[in-house]
Amino acid sequence: MIIVYISAAVVALAFLILVLYLVQTLKSATKTLNNVADTVSSLEKQLQGVTRETEHLLQKTNRLADDIHVKSQSLNTMFDSVKDLGESVQTVNNSLKRVSNEVARQSEQQSAQVAQVVQWGNAAIDLYSKWKEKKQHHPNDVNS
Repeated sequence: MIIVYISAAVVALAFLILVLYLVQTLKSATKTLNNVADTVSSLEKQLQGVTRETEHLLQKTNRLADDIHVKSQSLNTMFDSVKDLGESVQTVNNSLKRVSNEVARQSEQQSAQVAQVVQWGNAAIDLYSKWKEKKQHHPNDVNS
């Protein structure tokens, strides 16, 4: 029976040692969990700060996008005006080209007419010169 008491004492001692180690492990786990809770709390605060900053950045980005949209609309108006100006200049150029072509055509036409008048004038002068020569050679000829 002594063996049973010794065995019971050894079992009790082993159980005591097991409980002591279990208590130490639980205390260590409690410290670790407290540290994890503190870290999570700190992260939560940092995340709130980051969220606030992100919201501010998003608002600024939206305002910037609106500003860019307004400015691009005014640029579109300016580009439309430049386009209209370019079309007007092209219309004026086309009109000037037509006028220039018409002036050149009429100038060529009148040049041809002047050349023809000069030819007729030369022919008339030649006829007059010949008539005059003939008259000087034959002064008594009535039909000439």
